[in-house]
Amino acid sequence: MLDLRNKRITVMGLGVHGGGLGVTRFLLEQGAHVIVTDLRSAEVLQPSLAALAGLPVEFVLGEHRDQDFELVDMVIRNPGVPRESRYLQLARAAGVAIEMEMTLFFRLCPAPIIGITGTKGKTTTTTLTGAMLREVYPDTVVAGNLRVSALEQLPRITAQTPVVLELSSWQLEGLGEAGLSPEYACVTNLSPDHLDRYGSMADYGLAKQQIFLYQNPDDVVVLPKHDLIVNTWANEAPGRVIWFDGNEGWPLGQLQGQHNALNIAAAAALAQAYGISDAAIRTAIEHFAGVEHRMELVREITGVRFVNDTAATTPTAAAAALNSMSSSVILIAGGADKKLAWNPLVDAIQQSSQLKQLIILDGTGSPALAAALGTEQERYQSFEQAIRAAFELAEAGDTILLSPGAASFGMFRNEFHRGEEFRRIVGLLAED
Repeated sequence: MLDLRNKRITVMGLGVHGGGLGVTRFLLEQGAHVIVTDLRSAEVLQPSLAALAGLPVEFVLGEHRDQDFELVDMVIRNPGVPRESRYLQLARAAGVAIEMEMTLFFRLCPAPIIGITGTKGKTTTTTLTGAMLREVYPDTVVAGNLRVSALEQLPRITAQTPVVLELSSWQLEGLGEAGLSPEYACVTNLSPDHLDRYGSMADYGLAKQQIFLYQNPDDVVVLPKHDLIVNTWANEAPGRVIWFDGNEGWPLGQLQGQHNALNIAAAAALAQAYGISDAAIRTAIEHFAGVEHRMELVREITGVRFVNDTAATTPTAAAAALNSMSSSVILIAGGADKKLAWNPLVDAIQQSSQLKQLIILDGTGSPALAAALGTEQERYQSFEQAIRAAFELAEAGDTILLSPGAASFGMFRNEFHRGEEFRRIVGLLAED
């Protein structure tokens, strides 16, 4: 057990969305002296600061100080901070230990860990795997990249508690540097994403591979047979490889689309490897209503369904959503540029027999989408006007699908804010 009492520890990056809250509270509970430093101002960070009000934290905001990286015992870096950061280089040169919340959790967790990553489907697969395990182990912990702090769950975890974590490529970078992989691993798929952070698909894929590269021979990795990139990784796996392809015969339950058949198959493979019965797995699938912001049915108004898929931040994810639709659909897409080619979504739009109309949101990535489609149609700078325009075009039986295929920055704080605004505006339409 790491002894953190009286240690001076810098938390680098509190985050607008509270990414550093859990680790800060945990360190304080362990008796550490905590310095929280973030380049953003107190005004921008107000929601996160309010959550720490009254706690003995030393805040350094609007700047980073060299001393907070050189004259401390440990630095906890936010996953979004590149490892090449000058301040992390200062810490390394001074011999200061650098951790992430997730590496600390792996070192301290007494139970075997199930870790799930992938470009698409990881949140649904993680949540569904947790639901399957809860059929047998009601105390199952589900955390990670889900806005739930894993460290804050530690007090209730014993050696017998199942732990299911969603792991991002950034978190996996830190785990790889520490030589840590979960005992049960799953890669749902791999397609271009975060290429603004990674120099190439090869670098992005290598970050994802860290989820199994440090496993033991008795450990398990679940891989997609259909993914032509990921299925070549099997030879690198130290443990046992289990394949899934979405044709295992599991029911879809309340979900829809081939992408969800794959998510279900991946979750079921993990649950089976953990010893969960097929009957318990089927029960969990039948009761699983999905995850917010992912093909989430918000409301039906005069026969028009509004579906929130704001978490589709890549063209591939938006294409999967469009292809899953079985009714006439008005698609709301576009947004901030992630340096990704629009081809997957353009192909889906051009080949879709269900698409009735495309509404394009304004954003740095939207001109490229319009150009790829060969259209000069209006790009909506107002999210509410875009949704109202879609509703005016819709008829009973249609679905208005928000599946942007792009990031949200510029018009929104993040993709979750975009989804919450979609819900709010749809609520206003219902009142009209």
